[in-house]
Amino acid sequence: MRWLVALIIILLAIWYFTPEPHPTPVEESFIAEPVKALRNAEGYEDEYLKAIEERKKRMEEELEKQSGGG
Repeated sequence: MRWLVALIIILLAIWYFTPEPHPTPVEESFIAEPVKALRNAEGYEDEYLKAIEERKKRMEEELEKQSGGG
């Protein structure tokens, strides 16, 4: 019975001190293609938001010109 307790202690010590495996990078995993698509979509979203801000700014300037306030 002592050998069983010793074996359990040894196995727990081995389990505790073994390093955890490093996660695989996204580019090498099975979800690489959807992640690439999401990253591309983020770029398009940023471009779209910039375009909206520029359009809003131009519209405000045009409104100021039309109202004679500029």
